Amino acid sequence: MKTSGVSLLLGVRVLLLSALTVSAVSLTVSPNLQQFFTGASVSLTCEGQLGSDGRTVKRDTGSGTESCGAGGRGFGRINGSSCLFDEFKPVSGVYWCEGEAGEKSEEVNITVSDKHVILEIPAVPVSTGSDVTLQCKKKTGGTAAAYFYFNGCLVRPKSEKNITINVQQSDEGLYYCATDEFGSSHQSFLRVRGPSTTDLFTTTKEATTTITSLRNTHISSSSTLLSPPPSPSPTSFFVFPIVAAIGFLVLLVPVLFV
Repeated sequence: MKTSGVSLLLGVRVLLLSALTVSAVSLTVSPNLQQFFTGASVSLTCEGQLGSDGRTVKRDTGSGTESCGAGGRGFGRINGSSCLFDEFKPVSGVYWCEGEAGEKSEEVNITVSDKHVILEIPAVPVSTGSDVTLQCKKKTGGTAAAYFYFNGCLVRPKSEKNITINVQQSDEGLYYCATDEFGSSHQSFLRVRGPSTTDLFTTTKEATTTITSLRNTHISSSSTLLSPPPSPSPTSFFVFPIVAAIGFLVLLVPVLFV
């Protein structure tokens, strides 16, 4: 019991440390979406353990790598630690942050669309157990009733303003929306990752408490098994001889009077 409990505790702590080992640099998208209409303003920010100095937002749209604010061979404009851009032509690409030493963040897919509708779907990975709402946004404003598709299959048999998913690993994949009046959106990939760091802290704390309780129970049980039997009380030393003597006299009296 003790050995298995310690092993379980070590395993949980290793899992927690693994989850805390994050990339040295990350890319934040604001608004947190993958699809935008042409002309929409998008802010991309490099964040890391040592700040944003020396890190550049880059992208690849299929015709080579471009850097934010790099003039003729670049895109957008630099504003502090962020890259701001307004694309007036449809373009799809992958975006990432890159440091001076070559370290890179995870890539984020962004699509600038000239279609009549876009799918509002998170740009950054979502944690399992969290709720994600998908909706079909019209270029003219507002939300359109739409059919939602996951990996090419219809999610629900009727059109809806939005759908909310309690995300599990199996929900990772390609999504798009289609309307009767405005056509369909582009496809975007929803990325799913494991539980958040907060959930892991909670799980570790609960596991530690459980293991400590099991260990204390084990020690208590062992102590009970090893403890000596209770000593007879002093009264018993007198009661037993007296009872024996009375019994002897009861047997002896009939013999004397025979």
